[in-house]
Amino acid sequence: MGHCLSCFKNQANADITSSPHRKKDEMTEIEVTVSVYPQQEPLLNDNQNSISQFRNTSSSHVSSTLSGEQSPVEITNTHKSITVSERIPKPFYQKLPTIPRTMSSLGTNDSRISESKIIQLFDQYKDSLEDAILAEGIENLCNDLQLNPDDFKVLVLAWKLNASQMCRFTKSEFVQGLKNMKTESIKGIQNKLTEITNELKRDTEHFKDLYRFTFKFGLDVSTGQRILPTDIAIVLWRLVFTNNEPPILDRWLLYLEKNPHIRGIPKDTWYMFLNFCEFIGDDLSSYDDTEAWPSLFDDFVEYENDQMNQNVKKNDIKTQD
Repeated sequence: MGHCLSCFKNQANADITSSPHRKKDEMTEIEVTVSVYPQQEPLLNDNQNSISQFRNTSSSHVSSTLSGEQSPVEITNTHKSITVSERIPKPFYQKLPTIPRTMSSLGTNDSRISESKIIQLFDQYKDSLEDAILAEGIENLCNDLQLNPDDFKVLVLAWKLNASQMCRFTKSEFVQGLKNMKTESIKGIQNKLTEITNELKRDTEHFKDLYRFTFKFGLDVSTGQRILPTDIAIVLWRLVFTNNEPPILDRWLLYLEKNPHIRGIPKDTWYMFLNFCEFIGDDLSSYDDTEAWPSLFDDFVEYENDQMNQNVKKNDIKTQD
């Protein structure tokens, strides 16, 4: 088994220009002042009233000044003079609320995870001739993780990296897998594998996903293999059921080992075996051979029933003696 798994981005104030026939340095600076009585001063707090008053009372004076008169524009009956640009409030724009940090980062990876660190970690184990971690590199990685190559957690790691085959972790699989796990170090991988392993004991849906992945993981995709060799299937069945072994598992695997003519396990049989375990529990008497089970299950149940009958007969003979 060691060889099976060790192989994984204003203008604020507009310039008032003179006619085209006048030079820029001959332009007369226009100072517009507004004179108001004290009792009228509160009107300046209202932008629209103040600006309207200013425009209505001084528009003709501004026009005359632009036509050539040099005197500043003033409103008579002055009690107090104020400069329009100083007293007329600037437009007020409501400040938009700041987008919360959690919302602004939706759909992105954790910014604390460094891809460069993940690549550095990958480079420690990658093959010298190929941009991938092969059998030797996986074995070294397992040693640093303090795991045996045939440990259940190594299968979990391959699942989380979405490795396409055993004995090989590509660079893209390794980098994206650790990003998804939100870790970038050996210690981080160890902690995450412990968390995920504990979660698999409680979450049956996640375990089913791991179980289906295991079949694909055992295939030799380089040759287009579609049926899992029986010897590999036996190893992987023992491995994937490390923490939740079905009562029937040992008898099932023993049956496969005793029948060398069973050379491969199709995907449907692999998938259905999980349903088979859930349906019959440890009592084959509930098995219904009229149901749409793979024929291999029919043969197994028949074999087991024969073994049980033979045991019963032997016990009867011993009792008679």
